Amino acid sequence: MPALPRPASGPGSRYTARAATTRPRPAPARRHTDIVALTHRLTTRDLWLTAMVHEHRVLTAPQITRLAFSTLRSAQRRLRTLHQHAVLDSFRPLVQTGSAPEHYTLGPAGAALLAAHTGCELPVLGWRPTATGRIAYSPSLGHDVGVNELLTHLAARPRHHPGSGLTLWLSERSCARRWDDMIRPDAYAHWHDLPSTTESPYQLPFFLEYDTGTQPLARVEAKLDGYAAFATSTGTHPVLLIHTRTASRDRSIRHRLAQPARDLGLRVATSSLEFTTDTPWGPWWAPLEPAARRTTLTALATHWTGLTPAAGLEPTDADTALTLPVPPLPPTAQTS
Repeated sequence: MPALPRPASGPGSRYTARAATTRPRPAPARRHTDIVALTHRLTTRDLWLTAMVHEHRVLTAPQITRLAFSTLRSAQRRLRTLHQHAVLDSFRPLVQTGSAPEHYTLGPAGAALLAAHTGCELPVLGWRPTATGRIAYSPSLGHDVGVNELLTHLAARPRHHPGSGLTLWLSERSCARRWDDMIRPDAYAHWHDLPSTTESPYQLPFFLEYDTGTQPLARVEAKLDGYAAFATSTGTHPVLLIHTRTASRDRSIRHRLAQPARDLGLRVATSSLEFTTDTPWGPWWAPLEPAARRTTLTALATHWTGLTPAAGLEPTDADTALTLPVPPLPPTAQTS
């Protein structure tokens, strides 16, 4: 298959182009597209991964490894099989230096499988044959991968440190489905940490705004009004975490938002990629308060009183199996 043309990079993105191509699959005669036959070949982890990729649009091989496999090699072996059966599709973006990891999206058999398991028609799923291309060439690809990079580190924490991690993780699309009339965060999640003593677990419900530095500060500030209106109308009080790419952008946001956040009564903390890297649960988050020092997500849960999960999380009659949250980790202990 010939390579696709290389479009210009979008502002603020580290990607110079959106993927050469998806990798070739076996000829149609060799594909296992019969859903019943395919189901017998899939594990519970495979089914979870299919739903997870649909929920979060695109996950890289290292992100998937982090969540569900013991090694990158074992993940690649299973991902190759799922790709061959068209459960997953994949592409590899072109980057300025080095090479990007394989990026996985929902494939045609995976879409049909999800539709069958959730009892809905394929159009309801929102999947189209062009889905992978649209994701690969989207100006928001770097942003979406960045959000998932941060949250997969948090979600995978219990695999190596039982007792702490994410108990809930909603994508931007799921957030929009629930709260688009007021807010549209890049994610919503619950951080959970079990202390070594007999105390109750620490819970930090938070909205995430993942800032790539492309939006004017005035637009970032304007988002605070929506979060304040949400808290007032619902009577719930999650934290707002703002994650930026650089420490200088973090300082600019803190200078611009400190007073408006106080005036609106919002609990806001910021950090940047220069701090968090691969340990976003660490002491890298600073509340928007005078002389505030950087601290951990767990400490933020004790720093503010009266934190409550966001409204609108309870299942309703309008929910389907497709709209319910996907668990952040596989439902079984498979790690190979």
